[in-house]
Amino acid sequence: MIAITSFYSSPLRGEVAERSEAGGGVKAFSEAAQRNAKSLRNNLTEAEKRLWYVLRNKQMGVKFRRQQPFGVYVVDFISLDAKLIIELDGGQHAMQPSYDAKRDAYMKNEGFTVLRFWNNDLIDNMEAVVQQISQHLQHPLPTSPLKGEELSVGGV
Repeated sequence: MIAITSFYSSPLRGEVAERSEAGGGVKAFSEAAQRNAKSLRNNLTEAEKRLWYVLRNKQMGVKFRRQQPFGVYVVDFISLDAKLIIELDGGQHAMQPSYDAKRDAYMKNEGFTVLRFWNNDLIDNMEAVVQQISQHLQHPLPTSPLKGEELSVGGV
């Protein structure tokens, strides 16, 4: 399953993250997310290890961070420059689609695109997953206009 999403949605009740004055990324993380991120970085899954080997050291042309706090959540991989989050999902995600949808909505609201891949898809066909990430980095999906802004079509 691969979901590619990029649009701004309404903020979720109770999950508003501060933005920096320059309008950049998420400024504050929950302390629990920071502790959880450190633990996750030290205990990567096999799929996360394999993908990190490809993403680290700007091998895809942009810097990625792994197991990064993002508001109250921890994302598997994030490129702040490309506004891209990559999530690798194990079997437990099949049992929690509403939780994942809530996370994705929060990340989209912050202006990020979320790419999701199943762990077994990455392990069975890593080349295809890496190719999809690369294609997104070369041709990112346009984001929807912010509330109150209009999207111009054809340079109008």
